[in-house]
Amino acid sequence: MEFIEDNESTEQINVSNIDDMFSIKKAADHFDPFNIEEEELKKVRGLSPTFRRKMSREFTKAFTGREETGTQQNLLAQAVTGYAMFDLIQPIYNLEYLSKVYEVSTYNYAAINAKVSNVVGLGYSFVETRKTNDAFDAITDEKQLERARRKLNKLKQDLQTWLDSTNDEDTFTQTLIKVYTDLEATGNGYLEIGRTVAGDIGYVGHIPSKTMRVRRLRDGFIQLLYGKAVFFRNFGDTETPNPISGGEDRPNEVIHLKKYTPMNNYYGIPDIIAAQNALVGNELAGKYNIDYFENKAVPRYIILVKGAKLSPESERKLLEFFQVGLKGKNHRSLYVPLPADTSDSKVEFKMEPIEADVQESSFEKYRKANRDEILLAHRVPINKIGVPEGVSLANARDADKTFKEQVCRPAQMILEKKLNNIFSEKTDALVLKFNELTLTDEDTQSKIDERYLRMQVITPNEVRIRKGMIPMDGGDEVVQLKPQQQAEVRAQAGNTRTRDQNRQNNQTDTAGEGRSAKGDGRTVE
Repeated sequence: MEFIEDNESTEQINVSNIDDMFSIKKAADHFDPFNIEEEELKKVRGLSPTFRRKMSREFTKAFTGREETGTQQNLLAQAVTGYAMFDLIQPIYNLEYLSKVYEVSTYNYAAINAKVSNVVGLGYSFVETRKTNDAFDAITDEKQLERARRKLNKLKQDLQTWLDSTNDEDTFTQTLIKVYTDLEATGNGYLEIGRTVAGDIGYVGHIPSKTMRVRRLRDGFIQLLYGKAVFFRNFGDTETPNPISGGEDRPNEVIHLKKYTPMNNYYGIPDIIAAQNALVGNELAGKYNIDYFENKAVPRYIILVKGAKLSPESERKLLEFFQVGLKGKNHRSLYVPLPADTSDSKVEFKMEPIEADVQESSFEKYRKANRDEILLAHRVPINKIGVPEGVSLANARDADKTFKEQVCRPAQMILEKKLNNIFSEKTDALVLKFNELTLTDEDTQSKIDERYLRMQVITPNEVRIRKGMIPMDGGDEVVQLKPQQQAEVRAQAGNTRTRDQNRQNNQTDTAGEGRSAKGDGRTVE
């Protein structure tokens, strides 16, 4: 809202507070649990007396300066924070801020959840390694082969039971969903591995990425949560001592998942960073909408005053009314005293709206453009976030195929490689494999399964495992067809070949020339 006074000169006064429109803080301005100084560091729990004495020496050194000058410049330059004290590397982007962005941005939230659901949310299964398949192929005795398959099926069930027993709160799939959500939201995900006294893996859980930092020497990680510092080793490292507790405990291990960026070798960055301008623009647009309706849906106006100059009191009343008064009750009135007309000029007072319709149209296009940019950064098709706008069934299927091949499956392969390092300590006969996004509906898939079973391409247990069912005894053998069923399969295959041959014979060779369906040779029209 703005008004203009005209009395020989023209004066413009902006009524709206533009600073309120840009209230989003930079990432660096958000809270960082590790960016704390002396007084807060002294309150941190989990530190050994030796480490606290070291910390006290660092504080003294920072206060006096390297050359013991005691100058304020040295004090500021050598201020000790949690990053310096724990020898940590600070992330490029504030992880607390990125975590909040995941929650408050609609399209970012939907895109991340779509990737999480289709990468780790579809479940998993254990499949035979190449070494195991070679061993089965080498067995010639049928009874021995059957015993080996039963033993392998028992191993699959035991491995699944053990994996879900490693966490009392979450199943393994739920743990992976949390870790992968962190990975997509902040660029970093942490899987915690705890060991028993005997050194076996006894716990698998999730650590919030916003609470974790990487040590400069890459010898571990520090978590700071609820005022307590905890050290974690890299997965497979059972020897590195705990630097903050005096080496008196056995730290758990961590598998650090990160989205690669050439700008940093310690941390990853999320996909949304590529669309951060669109993200901020959408947040500002949302705030604009809220302010608009708080303003009783009154469009922006220009107030024109000609032939006189408003008194300071009248200007104040106008400003207060449009800044504060409209946010109260509906149908409020405003009285503004105007100067009287003179013989030379007549006082005019006008209120003109500023092309609200044109602006709202541009505003809608702007929000859609931001939405598309956010989805593009995540490489998520629009149909995956529940928006069917302008998407046909054929286009949706093509988008799903691209999404599966270029986003989901590559991400699954990376995770499988990381996770199978855990299972290799239990067995070398099986590996984890994530269930993939299905591009066919259930009815079509059942027909495909039935055809493959009849053709002896797959076994019943392969179908059962894919559907999340427990393998059955004898289900690892191909289906033995009865003579009548074998004849049906051959007939079906023969019909298919005949149909394909007829299609080939009847197809047009060149323009204006074709082959007769009865085999009478070529005919020219």
